[in-house]
Amino acid sequence: MKVIIRDNAREGGLWAAHYIASRIREKAARTDEPFVLGLPTGSTPLNTYAELVRMVKAGEISFKNVISFNMDEYAGLPVEHPESYHSFMFKNLFDHIDEPLENIHILNGNAADPAAECAAYERAIEQAGGIDLFLGGIGEDGHIAFNEPFSPLSSRTRLVTLTQDTREVNSRFFGGDPEAVPAQAMSVGVATVMDAREVVILAFGSKKARALASAIEGPMSHYNTVSALQNHPAGIIVCDEAAIGEVKVNSYRYFKAVEAAESRL
Repeated sequence: MKVIIRDNAREGGLWAAHYIASRIREKAARTDEPFVLGLPTGSTPLNTYAELVRMVKAGEISFKNVISFNMDEYAGLPVEHPESYHSFMFKNLFDHIDEPLENIHILNGNAADPAAECAAYERAIEQAGGIDLFLGGIGEDGHIAFNEPFSPLSSRTRLVTLTQDTREVNSRFFGGDPEAVPAQAMSVGVATVMDAREVVILAFGSKKARALASAIEGPMSHYNTVSALQNHPAGIIVCDEAAIGEVKVNSYRYFKAVEAAESRL
């Protein structure tokens, strides 16, 4: 895995946005096939989304030939609810870029048959040709998407029950009340993410430091589902100095040295 370290969250978010844009351009230069992009929600990717919006408006990149799949959606929360992930994505990204509406895929958290909805989502990803790049974040307990600790690393898109810790962390979006946070969500699985040709994980802030150190240096384990990135052939972690603070000094020096060497190529 490659680890990109920036001074702060904004710089890390900008790096990720420009990397995504470069990958979209590179594929467009060699084929007419769409670029398939996996996307997260939450506060972590906001700088990345803001920069992508700026780039689209400046004519530096286009999403007209991009197909996107979001990681997750709360179960039972109306689409129009301000904290639904549908609302989040349109507010922070889709309303401001040129991606065709028919190319946007977000799980239906109100589906009458959740299992059928999740199976259809997996089929849609396959029919799109698989995901070229999946952007994600890391939870304070090391989860990716809503794959809480002890989720199988072989998991696929499914209905999951959220831990109390996750509901408490997300309560900041629901007036500080953990009970207002839906108890379940639909989420892509760990294997769904790791099947992407590239995976880019964002990690910012000291609250992510312990989980990030475990994901990088600890054993690959279903206790820390982001640790599955250790086995990915093209995995990248983009973090700030606060988030990388608990890795070993030698690990930190190695990652900085590799990035410096590659910048000279």
